[in-house]
Amino acid sequence: MSRVGRSPIQVPGGVNVTIQGDLVSVKGPKGELKCNVPPGITVSMKEKNLLVERPDDTKQSRSLHGTIRNIIANMVTGAGAGFQKVLDISGVGYRAQVQPKKIVFTLGYSHAVEFQLPDGITAEVDKKQTQITLQGVDFQLLGQVAANIRGLRAPDIYKGKGVRYANEFIKLKVGKAGKK
Repeated sequence: MSRVGRSPIQVPGGVNVTIQGDLVSVKGPKGELKCNVPPGITVSMKEKNLLVERPDDTKQSRSLHGTIRNIIANMVTGAGAGFQKVLDISGVGYRAQVQPKKIVFTLGYSHAVEFQLPDGITAEVDKKQTQITLQGVDFQLLGQVAANIRGLRAPDIYKGKGVRYANEFIKLKVGKAGKK
């Protein structure tokens, strides 16, 4: 049995979970999320705990058991408290500015790069315009947006310039040694 799939999901106060057949809906103070549960996986509610169970030990059921449990757990956490990702911009002249529904980056290209924010994701930039804080309810969407922003100018392996996650460590390579 999957250790991840076996553990119950605790539903905090202020978060309502409704299960209608294969559809699990989570509504909380931060927003509302929905997920379709694949056939064979059952979700049940017992005393403010959600239990995800599988009917048999087929490969398909085993592979979906822990995955669906974590997706639902992320929905409960997101609807209750929300998620955030922090990105750092390093490099001379590299910066970001937040405008309604988009972020405008200056990343060393000959033009400014505009990044459209999807619905449900908000962004804030610090005073120095070098740190972006992304906030959202949907964990998967937030991670994808952060990865797309990082992909605009991935960190350079020689100088470390570019967009990186706040907790990301980049091991810098040594450049060429000059001839003597």
